[in-house]
Amino acid sequence: MGDKISLADKLSTFQDHWSPRTITTFNDCDVMVVKVKGEFTWHSHEDTDDFFLVLKGVLDIELRDRTVTLGPGELYVVPKGVEHRPVAREEVHLLLIEPTGTANTGDKATAAPRKLA
Repeated sequence: MGDKISLADKLSTFQDHWSPRTITTFNDCDVMVVKVKGEFTWHSHEDTDDFFLVLKGVLDIELRDRTVTLGPGELYVVPKGVEHRPVAREEVHLLLIEPTGTANTGDKATAAPRKLA
């Protein structure tokens, strides 16, 4: 990687929600930005934790026993195997880090295709 990456610049290149954009990789992981709004599907990742860092807005991560609310600059890691559902009442911008090839729904058959930003 030769140049610095502006997260704001990358986020300005698209408008669609729940469609992560890979902006770089490190240690066999994708570093992604995504815009989200509304409710995502309940899901879990059997083989990996799920990392969420809020850049803008407020994100609720619903777990079966509680809800974790994140604001700008806050992060939460959902442990592998834990069922969860991200919910954004208004548009939220996130930074995600996942092992390359991880399905965002926990199921490759229903996962959004990875796109580059």
